[in-house]
Amino acid sequence: MKQKVLTLAVTAAVGFGTIFGGYAAKSEAASVSELKGKQSEIQNKRSGVKSDINKVNDKINNLQKQQSDVKDEMKRIDFAISDTTEKINDKKAKINATKTEINKLQGDIKVILDRMKKRSELLKERARSYQENGGAVNYIDVLLGAQSFNDFIDRANAVATLVLADQEIFKQHEADKNELEKKQEKVKKDLAGLETMLADLNKMSQELKVQMAEKNKLLSKLKVQENEAHEHAMNLQEQEGILAAQEAAIQRSIKSEEDRQARAAAEAKRAAEAKRAAQARQQQSSSSSSGSGGGGAVPSTPAVSSGSFTRPAAGAITSTYGARWGTFHWGVDLAQGGTVPIVAAADGEVYVSHYSSSYGNVVYILHNINGQIYTTVYAHMRSRNVSAGQHVSKGQQIGIMGSTGDSTGQHLHFELYKGRWQYHSAINPMGIVPF
Repeated sequence: MKQKVLTLAVTAAVGFGTIFGGYAAKSEAASVSELKGKQSEIQNKRSGVKSDINKVNDKINNLQKQQSDVKDEMKRIDFAISDTTEKINDKKAKINATKTEINKLQGDIKVILDRMKKRSELLKERARSYQENGGAVNYIDVLLGAQSFNDFIDRANAVATLVLADQEIFKQHEADKNELEKKQEKVKKDLAGLETMLADLNKMSQELKVQMAEKNKLLSKLKVQENEAHEHAMNLQEQEGILAAQEAAIQRSIKSEEDRQARAAAEAKRAAEAKRAAQARQQQSSSSSSGSGGGGAVPSTPAVSSGSFTRPAAGAITSTYGARWGTFHWGVDLAQGGTVPIVAAADGEVYVSHYSSSYGNVVYILHNINGQIYTTVYAHMRSRNVSAGQHVSKGQQIGIMGSTGDSTGQHLHFELYKGRWQYHSAINPMGIVPF
């Protein structure tokens, strides 16, 4: 949409500047110095447009560099996301392994607890036995109840073994208790550390994804800006091309005027010599001749009117110069059905004849009328009969009315500029061109 608006603006400006005028090498034509002044103005304008083009190209290069930098940063973030994801997967695997170890430890803990329970029951049983029978006395009774010396030795060994066994039970009970507490503490600590690292990695992953989303948003914005800059550059190049065509047309006008002045000087010289010769011979002679030829009438309306300008096409005026639909209409629209010829509004030189996306088939003509430069534009034609560099006469057919480009129906959009074309500087042709 933006590109279309820019193109419309450029083409409209071109069209408006071209409508007003007539180009002819007459005695009333602008002087060579005036034409050169106009040429200088166009050269300055072209220089400014070229400078703008360079600035836009610099902007495009800068935007492209920014995009390259953003892509490099996105690549770095992408690698960081991959590395973080790999670490997350590694921590998850270790957490799963730790949980498996915890499950296994739960089984070991159960065995230790069963063992400790059995020992506790045994110790309780021993304690009850001591309480009921008197621990040391029972051992003496055991020894004194021996039937022989060998039996006594066996009983003494048995008593010693039982005493040692009781002590060992207490030691194992304490060792199992300490081992259980250490294993439980270690596993809890390892699992807590892994879960903390996993949480940190997940947070880092989210932050990297947010950064990536921001970079993608920035990259999209830079691409839009680059596209807009390209559109601007294209419109500036179109303006520069039109100005170049204007400059070339004025240069040809200068050459034509110089040739006319040379012919007029030669004719004046010949007339003066003839007059002197006639006076020397003392003969009276007078002669006058004038020739004017009107071109054949266009086989259909409009008829060529007198004066500097003529109506460019037949049809009803459907839109005038001025405010329209919330915007500004820079010309006059003429509409009529059928095959409607479009003619040059004045003598001049075609300096643009091409197809525009907004103005369709369009023709721009440079005119030189009574020392004043004008420009006329004829838009939305079905077809064009003239080409750039071609001289045309007032009333000469240059195309056929149509509806090409940004148009909703068959009509001629006609614009007029006083002087060379300049953006949004068309004048109201009503009262100047006979409609």
